[in-house]
Amino acid sequence: MAPRAREPERTCIVTRRSEPVERLIRFVAAPDGTVVADLRRRLPGRGVWVTADAEHVRIAERKRLFQRGLGAGIRVEPGLAERVAGSLRQAAVSALSFARKAGTVVTGFAKVEAALGKGTVIALVHGAEAGTDGIAKIAGAERRYRGDRKDPLPVIRLFAGEELDLAFGRTNVIHAALLAGPASINVLKRVRAFADFVGGDTGVGEPGNGLVEQDKVSAGL
Repeated sequence: MAPRAREPERTCIVTRRSEPVERLIRFVAAPDGTVVADLRRRLPGRGVWVTADAEHVRIAERKRLFQRGLGAGIRVEPGLAERVAGSLRQAAVSALSFARKAGTVVTGFAKVEAALGKGTVIALVHGAEAGTDGIAKIAGAERRYRGDRKDPLPVIRLFAGEELDLAFGRTNVIHAALLAGPASINVLKRVRAFADFVGGDTGVGEPGNGLVEQDKVSAGL
């Protein structure tokens, strides 16, 4: 078997440590001279790399490290970290929408319960407004079908109801499940990227201890 290719690494302008690019965010100068995040790492021109969390972005801004790396004439508009967080959040919503189109999402308690019974669920999704009763019922269904496994399903409580409605193309979506498949894996990747950036809980566990809690997001960065 051929050895796996080593993941590319870059140096963070804040920590001066070399890290895999998946743990960093690339920034470039836009044509108008402002600093923008290149989340897809595809924009042309010279770029600098920052550890992918809001605090490191703020440090880079405060210490004028973007100007040092991209040129003294570039500008950092206020709220750069917040704009990056918004873009990462939107990427997670878009990934959910793509997963729905790929057929790896089910919505509603009955369908989520049925999917749990089939063993195809890799994560649970609850709207931020979901009531404790509904969450508890799905948790009970998970225990009933998965037993006392030590690897509880990840629980995502990042999205507000209107975001789930937009992603799924229907109204009043409160509970959903991600089914096994590449599109769902991408959702988890995008959610974790957002959670890591804003400092959210990325652990797994019972509903209520999910990847991101809405109150953390609403409180700001």
